[in-house]
Amino acid sequence: MKQTKISPRHPRAASLMIREKLIEGFRNGVVATAGLLAHGRGEAFDYLLGEKTTSNALKAIKAAAAILLTTKHPVISINGNAAALVAKDIVKLAKECNARIEVNLFHRSPEREVAIAKLLQEAGAKEVLGVGEASSARIPEVASERRRVDPKGILIADAVLVPLEDGDRTQALRKMGKSVIAIDLNPLSRTAQFATVTIVDNIVRAMPALTKTAAKLRKGDKGNLRKLASSFDNKQNLSEAIRMMNKRLAAIAAKGTYLTILEESEI
Repeated sequence: MKQTKISPRHPRAASLMIREKLIEGFRNGVVATAGLLAHGRGEAFDYLLGEKTTSNALKAIKAAAAILLTTKHPVISINGNAAALVAKDIVKLAKECNARIEVNLFHRSPEREVAIAKLLQEAGAKEVLGVGEASSARIPEVASERRRVDPKGILIADAVLVPLEDGDRTQALRKMGKSVIAIDLNPLSRTAQFATVTIVDNIVRAMPALTKTAAKLRKGDKGNLRKLASSFDNKQNLSEAIRMMNKRLAAIAAKGTYLTILEESEI
C-alpha cells in the first residue's frame, strides 16, 4: 500500500506526516498497534502546548544534554515509535554524546526487534544493543517485557534516555540509581513524574533540538555541565509545563476559539 501524499499547504501537514510515518512503521513491523494509540494521546497534549517547543522544554533539553555529556555510560533506549519518527536523530545524538543505542520494547517480538534494529542501522547506527538473546539481563520490579535489557547497555548505564517510555521501567531505573531523561508530552504521566529530567515536547522537535544542544555543549567545561545537570529541578520543570498549558487553555477559553489563537499567532 502506497503512503498517502500530504500537501505541504495542508494546515495540518506536519501532524499528518507524523501519522503517515507511524502507519508506515506499523506496516513494516516497527510500530505496535498500541503505538498508534499512544501517538494520538500525545498529539492531544501537543495541542495544549501550541505544537511548539517552549522555553521550558529548552531548559530541560539543556539539562538533558549536560547529563548525557557528563556520564560514563549513557544509553538511548528505543521503541518502535521513536525509531519510526526520529531514527536519524537518534543516531546523531548517540554520536554527539558517545551513547549506545538499545532496543527495548513493551510489545516485544523477535521480528519487531530486528525490524527496529534494521531501521536504525539504515540511519547510520554502527551498533544496536538489546536484540534477541543480547537482552539477557533483567531489571527488577518490572513485570513487562521491558524488564529484558542488554548487559552491555541499559543494565550498566548511568544515564538512560527513554523517549516515549512507560512509567514502570522509569521508576525501576531510578531505583537502580540511574539518571533518566524522558521525552513526554504528558507532564502528568508516571514517566514524566519519575524521570530525572522530563522534556515536555514532541519527540520530532525535541530530538533534533537535543542533538543540536549537545553539539554546542560538548566542548564546554565538564564541571559547569555537571552543575547544570545537578541543579535542574524536574518537579519545578513539570509545574511550569502544566502552568503553560493552563495559561494557553485560559487564553483559548477567553477567546472562545482555538482558531482565533492560531490566526493571531501567525500575524
